[in-house]
Amino acid sequence: MPVVYSSAKSSNLTHTFRCTAGLAALVFACSCYAVPPPATSATNTHSSDIQNAVQSANQGEIAREWGLTIQEWSRYQTLMEGSRGIYSPGLDPLTALGIEAKSDEERTRYAELQVRAERQRVDKELAYQLAYDQAFARLYPNEKVIQISSNPTSPVSSVQPVLKSDGRLAIFVQDNCTACIARLKNLQAQKQAFDLYFVGSQGDDEKIRRWAILAGIEPASVRSRQITLNHDEGRWLGLGLGGELPAVVREVNGQWQRQ
Repeated sequence: MPVVYSSAKSSNLTHTFRCTAGLAALVFACSCYAVPPPATSATNTHSSDIQNAVQSANQGEIAREWGLTIQEWSRYQTLMEGSRGIYSPGLDPLTALGIEAKSDEERTRYAELQVRAERQRVDKELAYQLAYDQAFARLYPNEKVIQISSNPTSPVSSVQPVLKSDGRLAIFVQDNCTACIARLKNLQAQKQAFDLYFVGSQGDDEKIRRWAILAGIEPASVRSRQITLNHDEGRWLGLGLGGELPAVVREVNGQWQRQ
């Protein structure tokens, strides 16, 4: 007798077959289109190349600001990583390369570049200082940005003023003296109290005031008398110490000595 399947049973078998076939097809498709592993090494290399290119471009821009080639800038960095960087930390590129020049021609080139750079810097700072002075005068018309210390000696007096000591340092400076500014900044960094005497000021308060601002003297230090600003009025010659300026001196056992 023939076997007869019910319609319900036949339907269940058909459904099971279809599901099994669909699952097999899905597994086959996934195996055929497996996702490859990420190219981590290639991506990192590309990123590193971009960073190096950006860094090189930045260094090239900095080199051009100083009038240098990228090779000269690289040599400056190498110098500052060695003994020159230990002897003179923070030294600017032109000075460092000039000091370590390999020939007279190189030394002359860097010196000329530095003269031009210093001239441009001073022109910019003076222009800004003029704007600052004008703004200060508008906002605080009855005050001075930096106060010059009063001098009891009359300008017409024939008596040469004497340098008085209270244990403080005295520093003698003059205009157009980059070494004077460098020594002054060094004293300020050490938090030293000192009296500054400007040689050749000819009694012009504004000349001292402008020089002090360009040299980076803090007005607060002058107001607190941590630093005093004075006209030299012959004191430097009266000491008879001789030598180039700047001169930092201190009285030791009644005698003034260079420090």
